Amino acid sequence: MNEYTYPIMFGIFVGVITRLLLLRSDYRQYPTYLHGKIIHLALGFIAASLGSVAVPALMEQEYTAVTFLTIAASQFREVRNMERNTLTELDGYELVPRGNTYIEGIAIAFESRNYLVIFTSLVTTLSYLVWNLYAAIVVSVICVVLAKKNMSGSRLGQIVTIEKKPLTFDGAGLYVDNIYIMNIGLPERQEEIMKYGMGFVLKPKNFNARATIANLGQRQAILHDVSVSLGVFRDSGTPALVPLIKRDLDDGRIGVFILPQEQEVQKAIHVIQSVPVLENAIRMPYKPKL
Repeated sequence: MNEYTYPIMFGIFVGVITRLLLLRSDYRQYPTYLHGKIIHLALGFIAASLGSVAVPALMEQEYTAVTFLTIAASQFREVRNMERNTLTELDGYELVPRGNTYIEGIAIAFESRNYLVIFTSLVTTLSYLVWNLYAAIVVSVICVVLAKKNMSGSRLGQIVTIEKKPLTFDGAGLYVDNIYIMNIGLPERQEEIMKYGMGFVLKPKNFNARATIANLGQRQAILHDVSVSLGVFRDSGTPALVPLIKRDLDDGRIGVFILPQEQEVQKAIHVIQSVPVLENAIRMPYKPKL
């Protein structure tokens, strides 16, 4: 063993632990347990190894070795493509699909987290070599905390207020509060909707939020997360029982119509508040120039 062995091993260890902490199966059930996790942990090990080895390579003036980082970047882009293709295929079998915008956000997250692992391992190994093990431990803890903090972005509850509103029929028209949802002509379907349906109105807190929740991908993410968390009263071939979101064109509010199997208002509000604000859906038309 030489002087770089322990720093490299420690950097790889911290990088793998970071990837493990960033790898979480929640209500979205992705990545799947167990094989999906093994794939991403293996990629995390590769990313940690690349980040750790890069520092000794630079110190030994082996600059050509750093080119492996560019190869790693291209490989991790393939990870993004793999996740996108897999989730797109699976989405066709969901009762309430995620939608392309949500899928793209998940794919971006999986790619970016490998870069976080590379950065964490690189900084940790550098700290070990420049200072000592104790300094590397402190730096690694800071990097892990920052990685966890940046793992998820904004939540919908930060940009909208959510209120439970009654479902009503005006003839065949279904309304959440005064927001038109869809046309239901069959009396049997109307009875099912009044029995199992719930309505919520999301009011944007500012004009930027108004533009963001108008995005169709963001709306589909809300429907998917609520349906996964609370269940959905529908099956294939029942278009009248599809959860929908429609927009009030006057003030930008959106009416959310869902058919949850769990009729718990507070839980539904909590789920809607926890829906991620998708990066590709964020709009800031009123953002001031700095």
